[in-house]
Amino acid sequence: MVSAEQIHGVGVAKVGQTEAGQVIPQTDALISGEKGLTLVVRVADCGPVWLHCAKTGAIGLVHSGRKGTELGIVPATVQAMRKEFGAEPAGMLVVLGPCIRPPHYDVDFASEILRQLRQEGVGEIVDSGLCTARDPARFYSYRKEQGKTGRHFAAVAKT
Repeated sequence: MVSAEQIHGVGVAKVGQTEAGQVIPQTDALISGEKGLTLVVRVADCGPVWLHCAKTGAIGLVHSGRKGTELGIVPATVQAMRKEFGAEPAGMLVVLGPCIRPPHYDVDFASEILRQLRQEGVGEIVDSGLCTARDPARFYSYRKEQGKTGRHFAAVAKT
């Protein structure tokens, strides 16, 4: 497995087996075309975004919170997959996982992530619709728990 440092930025890293076991610095998104490698990010209110291109088999995983969304981490990841693997957004499946949403947070970055994906021409977008702050028995929420919380791990692997 390989994980991202997660600095709430716009860094996207192409990774492979040579990076296994590492935390990639200055990144919030990982992409790969290699089998048997698991990409991992941690979240507690930020949105995990899984990407898969049916044509190439390339995968991506993004940690996208308010700041990263504003900076365009999700479109940067789609564009990196296009550049590095020849991925076609129209043939991509992208899933937005649980994240904080209004009325529990004043900024609807989940809606912005979805808008950005449509603007990139992503073919299939699935929004979990789940809010981390709405269900504290099920999810961790950094805001709701005032910073004293755990983290969820999101993972994806090409098999």
